[in-house]
Amino acid sequence: MSKKVLIISTSIRPGSNSERLAKSFAEGARASGNDVEFVSLRDKTIGFCKGCLACQKLGHCIIRDDANDITEKMLISDVIVWATPIYYYEMSGQMKTMIDRANSLYSRDYRFRDVYMLMTAAEEEDEVIEGALKGLQGWLDCYEKTRLSGKVFAGGVTAPDEIGGSDKLREAYEMGRAIS
Repeated sequence: MSKKVLIISTSIRPGSNSERLAKSFAEGARASGNDVEFVSLRDKTIGFCKGCLACQKLGHCIIRDDANDITEKMLISDVIVWATPIYYYEMSGQMKTMIDRANSLYSRDYRFRDVYMLMTAAEEEDEVIEGALKGLQGWLDCYEKTRLSGKVFAGGVTAPDEIGGSDKLREAYEMGRAIS
């Protein structure tokens, strides 16, 4: 049975390495017959959460921008994949802002169970991703039906498209292909 997979690429740099990982994951998920939607935050307008909590009553954020459409896509997806560059040992600001803005999901009947994280960084050490994973886990802990189902980290990449030919692209593809 195919699943609805939503991939959210949070890098705003064209040709980014994290987006390349995301596209490889998407190819794998499609190869297994899944319905895949790819969303890039590059050209989206997403304001900061105001902390008003109106979303808990209304089921959507009161700020009228692209975050509401993305949140609705998250709501009806079986699988959510976050792709982010690591900046200062943490997820991108765009990813954190989108997570905050998806707060309306908390009180709704969300469908997603499996969440994946794809990360790239100039540094190569495993501890580089600890902050980003901790931040994502904090979000996941609020959604008791979800779990971190997998992660791919490609370190040592800085320039756009530097990841080309990396075995991490194959790893992301295979992780996507394993979704069923």
